[in-house]
Amino acid sequence: MGKVKDIELFTLIHDFFKVYLPNQRKSSPHTIRSYQKALDCLLDFAAAQHGISLSQVTFDMINSVVLSDFLDGQEKNGISVSTRNHRLKSIRAFYSYVAMRKPALAIHQMEIYKVPFKKAETVTTIDYMSETAMSALLAQPDATDKKGLRDQFLLLLLYDTAARIQELVDIKVCDIKRGKTSTVILHGKGSKVRTVPLMQKTMQHFENYNKVFHPGVDEYSEHPLFYSVIGRKQAALEESSVRKLVHAYGTAAREVCPEVPDSVHPHMFRHSRAMHLYQHGMDLTLISQWLGHAQLETTLIYAHADTEQKRKAIEQATPADSPLKAHLNAEKYQVTDDEMLKRLYGLK
Repeated sequence: MGKVKDIELFTLIHDFFKVYLPNQRKSSPHTIRSYQKALDCLLDFAAAQHGISLSQVTFDMINSVVLSDFLDGQEKNGISVSTRNHRLKSIRAFYSYVAMRKPALAIHQMEIYKVPFKKAETVTTIDYMSETAMSALLAQPDATDKKGLRDQFLLLLLYDTAARIQELVDIKVCDIKRGKTSTVILHGKGSKVRTVPLMQKTMQHFENYNKVFHPGVDEYSEHPLFYSVIGRKQAALEESSVRKLVHAYGTAAREVCPEVPDSVHPHMFRHSRAMHLYQHGMDLTLISQWLGHAQLETTLIYAHADTEQKRKAIEQATPADSPLKAHLNAEKYQVTDDEMLKRLYGLK
C-alpha cells in the first residue's frame, strides 16, 4: 500500500466510522455499513476518474461535479432514485462531520451540498423473474462440487426467504432454527428483526451444506453462514461476491431459458419471490410482513406490477383491428412510487 497523500481525509474517515457513528451517534451496524458503501464507492470513483490509487485521493479531488457524475453513474448501473438519495445523504453526513471537526474544511461541505437530492420518478417498476425462469436459474449450480453445493443453497435461500442481500450475508449458523416449521432470523434495516419460515427443500439443502461447510459446528454457533477464508480466518461473504455469482448463473440460465432477464441481480430474487407469493394468492398484508416492509403501501407495487403484466398479456392477445384495442391504455396501469486501505480507515 502506497503512502497516503491526504492523511487528514483518511483520518477523518477512520474517526467517522470507528468513533463518531458507533460511539457518539449510536448508529446501528447496518446504518454504518450503508454509509461505508456510499463513501467507499465515491472514493473508488474519484480514484478511477484521476487514474490514481485510492491512497492518492484528496479532498480537493471531490467536488460537486465529481459527485454528480458519480451519482448519475450509480443510477445508470441500476440503483434506484431512493438508493441514490440515500448515498448522497450518507456522503453529506460525512462532510458535515468533517466541517464540525475541522471548520477550515467546511468549504468541502459547501461544495458537496451543491448537489441536490433527486426527485423520485412518478412511475415505479420492479424487475422480477417468472417461476420458469427462476427454476432454470436455481438449476444452474453443479452441486457435485463444493462451490456448486454452496451456490445452490445460497440461491435457494435467497429466493425462499426473499432476503435483501445484506440480510443474506449477515445470517449466522445460529439464525437457522430447525423444527416442525423451520425458520431463519433475518436482521433487516434499522435493526429490525423478522423470522421467516423455510421450505422443507431449503432445509434439506441446508443440512447438506452444513455438513461440508460447518462440520462439527453446533446450532448455536455465531459463525457466518456463508463465508470466505481470508488469512485462514472465516469472514462473512461480501455482497459483491454474491452479486457476481448471481449474475454469472443468470447469464448461464438465459442460455437454456429465454425468459431469464439479461442482467440478473440479487434483489430480483426478492421481487420474484414476493410476486410469486402474490400470484399464488397470499394476502398483501402477509407479504408485507414477510418482506419486512415498514408500510403496506410499499408492498402494493406487486399488485400493480401483476396488473400491468395481465394488461400486456391481454394487449398481445387482442387483434390490432379489435375495438377493444383503443381501451387498453397503459398509462392508467403505471404506478408511482486498494482493500487494505479501506479496512484500515474503516471503509470495510
